[in-house]
Amino acid sequence: MIHPIPPGTRDVLPDEMRELRRLHAALLGVFERFGYGEVRTPTIEYDEVLERGDLSTARAAYRFFDEQGGLLALRADMTVPIARMAATRFGPNDMPLRLCYIADAYQAVQPQRGQMREFTQAGIELIGAEGATATAEVIEVLEAALDAAGLTRAVIGLGDGTLHRQLLTDLGVEGEDREEALRLLARHDLVGLETHLIGLENVSESDRKVVVELSQLRGGGEALDAARAFGSDAVARAVARIGETYEALRERGAADRVQVDFGLLRDLGYYSGAILEVYDPAVGHILGGGGRYDGLMQRFGSELPAAGFSLYVERVHLAQMEEERLARGSGEGDS
Repeated sequence: MIHPIPPGTRDVLPDEMRELRRLHAALLGVFERFGYGEVRTPTIEYDEVLERGDLSTARAAYRFFDEQGGLLALRADMTVPIARMAATRFGPNDMPLRLCYIADAYQAVQPQRGQMREFTQAGIELIGAEGATATAEVIEVLEAALDAAGLTRAVIGLGDGTLHRQLLTDLGVEGEDREEALRLLARHDLVGLETHLIGLENVSESDRKVVVELSQLRGGGEALDAARAFGSDAVARAVARIGETYEALRERGAADRVQVDFGLLRDLGYYSGAILEVYDPAVGHILGGGGRYDGLMQRFGSELPAAGFSLYVERVHLAQMEEERLARGSGEGDS
């Protein structure tokens, strides 16, 4: 008799569990080496807390009522609960906070697309430290975590979370028209984006060209120089922010595996500046992401700058296994 489990969940058997435990230990070892202390938040939060932090993740949460009729939800990411914790459990003298975690999160998804309802995140949050130096520290820890997982070929995309929203606003694209353009940009649907912008009377052909071409611009420091040629105020501001972080990474010797990506967008609403995504050539999935969320703490009554990242542990493990398989195959070919 077959006893099914919910789509988007899975059983983990002993061999894989041992591998995952080793990966957990390696990641926590890196976080602690950089001075980040491990924390844990409740799996269950009040729904209003998650909504205050980020409406997009709150909409993806599983909700239910407690015995008194209060609306609860399973956490859909770790950044919002840690922001709530930092604002309520720590004071000004504790700053900056360096916190880390490995924890499960839950999202209502469409499992037929291969998405997981239940997944594990590992990451850090640096709260109370501002500027490019703090962002560069977060990226340096991320690089060390990838190295510890054996993902030495992984690439970190560096973009700006406000660039395209500000650019479209400067071009007079507002409301639902702007949100649709952002959705198309996030899906990298350039044909759909161009078609959508053609249908907007106030967007000129040259403006369309800026939006579409900018979304395809990526590379090293030369991408910053190429972006300046677009001549837009929104682009200039983003170039300045990204450039400051990129220079801070160079000073740390941590810029080699960072790719500037002006097409980068993240679907979480709390990002306010630099944004990150992690890719490994061995797999087709994004392994994680992060960035600055300087406005999030204010939603919990504490005006503190913050930045962090999270990795999807199951995807990191998959990439780890694939990289090992490729390395074995390469070794066999050489012998």
